[in-house]
Amino acid sequence: MTQPRTEASAVPDEGPFSGFDVFRSAFVEAAGLTFTEVTGTRVRGEIQLGPEHHTPWGVVHGGVYTTAVESAATVGASAAVADLGQVAVGVANSTDFLRPISAGTVRVLAEAIQQGRGQQLWQVAVTSVDNGKLIARGQLRLANVPATGLPNPLGEQS
Repeated sequence: MTQPRTEASAVPDEGPFSGFDVFRSAFVEAAGLTFTEVTGTRVRGEIQLGPEHHTPWGVVHGGVYTTAVESAATVGASAAVADLGQVAVGVANSTDFLRPISAGTVRVLAEAIQQGRGQQLWQVAVTSVDNGKLIARGQLRLANVPATGLPNPLGEQS
């Protein structure tokens, strides 16, 4: 099983993720998602929400939560299959937006529901740090695919 990874060990020295920063993606950074724990069965992170995440109506855009669901589950699912020389790619994302907020910190918790040879299913909860209420929840089905032949294979940074 893949060992937990944190910001301090984002670029492992050995193994299938050797030299590959699993926490770094311009898209994820733009959304403000930072990971605090990554294992093959659980991922934790946070987003500090503010005006840069707003719709024209002043609430956080649902795409921020969809990004959190897709990103957290994908990183964890990829950690689960890294030792096999694979990564996981999302094939179906269902995200429910439960209550609007305009600012604050949210916690992201992704957990594996089912992990098979070809596919995985993960659930993700996004909760407010301020009041503990569930803001959004999602589910992501992923396909396990070979890391070779991808536009950005493991170990190569764009």
